[in-house]
Amino acid sequence: MHLVGLRGWFTIQSFLFVFFDAFLPGTVVNSYNNQGPLWQMDLRKSLGVLFWNGPLIYSAFILLSARSIAIPFLRDPSKANLTGAIFRRGLRLFFPALVGLGLAKLILAQTDGYAWIQYFLDLTGNESASVPYDIPNALVYFNAVFNLFWITRTFATSAASLAFPSHLLWILTVLYTQSFTVYMTMIVAPYTRPAWRLKAALFFVLSAWWMQSWAWYSISGLLLADMVVNMDFQQKAARGIPLPFKKGLFLPSWTVYLLLMLGGVLMQFLWTGWNPQLYDSEIVAHAGLYYSGGLNTDYDSSQPQARDDIYLILLGFLLAVDTYPWLQRLFANPVFVYLGSRSLSWLFAQGIVVYTAGMRLFIHLNVDRQWPSQVSVFVSFLVSLLTVIAFAELFYRLVDHPSRAFSHIVFDWIRE
Repeated sequence: MHLVGLRGWFTIQSFLFVFFDAFLPGTVVNSYNNQGPLWQMDLRKSLGVLFWNGPLIYSAFILLSARSIAIPFLRDPSKANLTGAIFRRGLRLFFPALVGLGLAKLILAQTDGYAWIQYFLDLTGNESASVPYDIPNALVYFNAVFNLFWITRTFATSAASLAFPSHLLWILTVLYTQSFTVYMTMIVAPYTRPAWRLKAALFFVLSAWWMQSWAWYSISGLLLADMVVNMDFQQKAARGIPLPFKKGLFLPSWTVYLLLMLGGVLMQFLWTGWNPQLYDSEIVAHAGLYYSGGLNTDYDSSQPQARDDIYLILLGFLLAVDTYPWLQRLFANPVFVYLGSRSLSWLFAQGIVVYTAGMRLFIHLNVDRQWPSQVSVFVSFLVSLLTVIAFAELFYRLVDHPSRAFSHIVFDWIRE
């Protein structure tokens, strides 16, 4: 349950990111609002790195997905577990995406939401958020959802992602496509030696990293799951790392985890607070996979990146969680597990609510009633949070959970 609880922890962070990116963009890492109140800039260079950092949040969901989806097959490598996981994945994600994007379009169209969002952005001087793409007809709407499950690059500029408030539906594309990287690779696990799987996976991770593919996150997640299920990782990690120069002497595992996380956090703080111009510089060294054999000089910085610093933070963090039972108990608490089980519903609810009810409430309080901006933001935050909780629960019960049940029913039906 702690893996579901970890999703819940990052669900809280994702709400903070969506709200702050809309209402307090100066506090958000890598925001286009580079000028603002001093307190916002200070938050951006401190707490913003750890608690509402967009790349950290979406990378965590991608890595956690890969860490989780292979577990049933690794525990029981049967044909039913393999084919069931592959078959159900598309149905599991397609119907929530279809309904969620349709709800967003319907609400925005019926409430003149596009104009209100533009007015809000002009009023607040927000350069980071943008008005969603207005889907013109039903065919474009269907194609937008359909393409979510087919494109393999430039995820952030897909029609569905641009049409959805918060522009985060591209995460579904990466989760779906990278699922098959995990499925095709996990087949090897029952038929190979653990030591050779470990070496091959490390080579795969390095190769995918150099290609700037999300596969290095996915294979890392699969490798973590394989080590926990099949390689007795927790017991070995609790003992420590054997030192080659003295038999029987072990280096505590937490020192390695701490170094990994500190290295990633330090890089994030340096790029955010010291020299933001270097934030994407490392990407240039990689292969320009889709347009040349040379350097990656033509990358699009608006697209989501599989970053090195974020990887180090998440790798050290997940290794620690998989090692220490007290961390697992911490993240297996009922609140985090509840939120984690509804993380997909929160993805849809928070974008719709913040960009409709939240922004309209701010305009009413700040313009019509002449309340101070800070008070208007705080009230909008509380109302948005409460509304998202209710909206996400309804979406989970009416769309998310039924789509999961439907995928199981259809798979059982085709096997009869």
